[in-house]
Amino acid sequence: MKTTLLLLLALVSATFAQQPAAKKPDASMAAITDEAGLPRVLLIGDSISIGYTLPTRELLKGKANLHRIPANGGSTKDGLANLDKWLGTGKWDVIHFNWGLHDLKHWKDGKMDLSGPQVSTVEEYEKNLGQLVKRLKTTGAKLIWATTTQVPEGSAGRVAGDDVKYNAVAARVMKDAGIPINDLHALCTPKLAEWQLAKNVHFNAEGSRGLAAKVAKEIEAALKR
Repeated sequence: MKTTLLLLLALVSATFAQQPAAKKPDASMAAITDEAGLPRVLLIGDSISIGYTLPTRELLKGKANLHRIPANGGSTKDGLANLDKWLGTGKWDVIHFNWGLHDLKHWKDGKMDLSGPQVSTVEEYEKNLGQLVKRLKTTGAKLIWATTTQVPEGSAGRVAGDDVKYNAVAARVMKDAGIPINDLHALCTPKLAEWQLAKNVHFNAEGSRGLAAKVAKEIEAALKR
């Protein structure tokens, strides 16, 4: 009987050991409680914005309630499908937003693949972005567009230089809509070797802090306007 009990315990232990570890919630996605009397700011963007959410929030502490959408903002197609839900029913004083890296990526059979088509062509991107801007303007918030950051050589599923093409289209849309631009692309240009991962669109901790400083500065300027 003792042997049977030991075997059962070993089986249970082995079963638990095989279970995948619970994924730790991303703190940047967590809902925050507003501090009364402070303006409400919303960040919309992909994983680049996820990286600078927490340091931006820290920089704006005591100045604004900084929220972000509870997801990776993905492409403009994802934005069109989810924007109403992300905006909710509350009042926003400033909305800082970006789409781009997920539009220009090549996708095939559920994964990044340069042999596949881009998620959104430049023409589709321009059309989608125009629709998103139109919806954002109905909120009455002060809007800030953030340029798409660099696609380095060798980045899986993306072609270096496409960021420039898509930013040119976005600049036209924002100019027509009268929306100020936070040029994160230009900010990063002299800092890429220090800030961006090799052959990867993502940034290291120093890079995310550098982006956050610029984002916080632009948001504060918008709040003063």
